[in-house]
Amino acid sequence: MTKKEKVKKIIEIFREKFGHPKCALDYKTPFELLVSVILSAQCTDVRVNIVTKHMFKIVNTPEEFANMDLSEIEDLIRSTGFFRNKAKNIKLCSQRILEKFNGEVPQSMEDLTSLAGVGRKTANVVRGEIWGLADGITVDTHVKRLTNLIGLVNSDDPLKIEKELMKIVDKKDWIDFPHFLILQGREICIARRPKCSICEIKEYCNYGKNK
Repeated sequence: MTKKEKVKKIIEIFREKFGHPKCALDYKTPFELLVSVILSAQCTDVRVNIVTKHMFKIVNTPEEFANMDLSEIEDLIRSTGFFRNKAKNIKLCSQRILEKFNGEVPQSMEDLTSLAGVGRKTANVVRGEIWGLADGITVDTHVKRLTNLIGLVNSDDPLKIEKELMKIVDKKDWIDFPHFLILQGREICIARRPKCSICEIKEYCNYGKNK
């Protein structure tokens, strides 16, 4: 079975299980999603949602973040980890959105990745979730781990993983495929104790078949 054939089978199984999943981060505007994804680096979506539920009642626009003292932003996001760097990026990102994009989150991959703290992963999430656009495949820790375990890739480099996945995953599935892996990674393929015995894709997984 080729990797393309394996991916198609896996997507069929996950489509039946998960339907058309959405991002687990809570947001009301494209900018709120952008901030939430920046905060999600090395932090759980659950924790980010707890933080943003409070924070977005106080500040939730590029103008407000741009005019806020860095120390105030740091205090609001402290529990997400790496809060100093994230606060700096959110402030710089907000300033650039105001200066270059008339206060609106840009749509293109090039423009999004020109913002502080926004790499391909963040841009892919925002473009896919807000506009249904896909220039690539989101690669987070779950996607990296599961694609290696399954045997679709053999790399720890997110960019290399993304390029390999783009060759074997149909473009129409580029948005949903990482969502499937993230959900499966949280529910079944847990990092320290994967539940291979009850995994629906065990027969297509190099790691699972040996368990």
